[in-house]
Amino acid sequence: MTKDLIDSVFAKHFSNSALAKGNDFADLLLPEDNQHRKLIISTDAHIVSPIFFPGGDIGRLAVSGTVNDVSMSGGKALYLTASFIIEEGFPIADLERIALSMRKAADEAGVMIVAGDTKVTEKGKSDKIFISTTGIGLASSEKEIGGQYAQPGDSVVISGTIGDHGIAVLAARNDLGFRTTIQSDVAPLNKLIKLASDLSPDIHVLRDPTRGGLATTLNEIVLQSQVSIQLNEKDIPVKPEVRGACEMLGFDPLYVANEGKVIIILPEAQAQNVLQGLKSHPLGKDAVIIGQVIQSVGTPRVTMKTVIGGTRIVDMLTGEMLPRIC
Repeated sequence: MTKDLIDSVFAKHFSNSALAKGNDFADLLLPEDNQHRKLIISTDAHIVSPIFFPGGDIGRLAVSGTVNDVSMSGGKALYLTASFIIEEGFPIADLERIALSMRKAADEAGVMIVAGDTKVTEKGKSDKIFISTTGIGLASSEKEIGGQYAQPGDSVVISGTIGDHGIAVLAARNDLGFRTTIQSDVAPLNKLIKLASDLSPDIHVLRDPTRGGLATTLNEIVLQSQVSIQLNEKDIPVKPEVRGACEMLGFDPLYVANEGKVIIILPEAQAQNVLQGLKSHPLGKDAVIIGQVIQSVGTPRVTMKTVIGGTRIVDMLTGEMLPRIC
């Protein structure tokens, strides 16, 4: 639904070559730059509820999410800006806690928050606090990474278990009457991505499967690249606690949000080397190859070989399974 809204309103009025690529970042050639670099820009808004949840908070989420979107270009995130919309009466102690969390996440990622803006709304005109962040980075113009570059024969790698963030946030709301020990996976991934990029000079796609989860993100990629992807259900890593919560609530883990995972699509010959490198990093210890890119016959699709030997189509999520998850 959000994609339809973007296509029917924003893409229509803001159409240009950078937006048309359909990635979570814009890569723009720097004029008169003899070092062959591209400027990478990404922006994101964060309205998660509750603002504090197991494993993170809206501040860590804001910094990590934008650093990750810049990093999906294969480039280096350098700077962030941040804007805050704060409801009148919001506790200063909570604001301090969020600001400290943002600084720690920025330090973890090695980026600086260099500009920002603050607005206060009247009581009841917004919900506690909303944060928007913009990330700026640089990448080599000689390397092309994006959702449009997946090729038949590529392997599809995920850096760890899926659905952790969505279930952690949902449990923190306490409105569905269940508890869990699951922690959000929210984290800046730029150092993990650099490790993978150093091990493979030919990564084709990097994408973080946030809202809409793994399934929706892979569907976006197959549409961009006009290929198909076949997954192996038995290889997709899901923690037992996440699987149990999803079964109880009627959710499919494939569609639950993540905030600390990356999909890497690269030539099969380089996949095992990158996989071993990812496993050496704390954020990639559960990395696994979950499928392969194949030639499309007709409409590009994501399909999955099930554990009982069948094959099913994995469609794009058409509604919002978990609102205000990021």
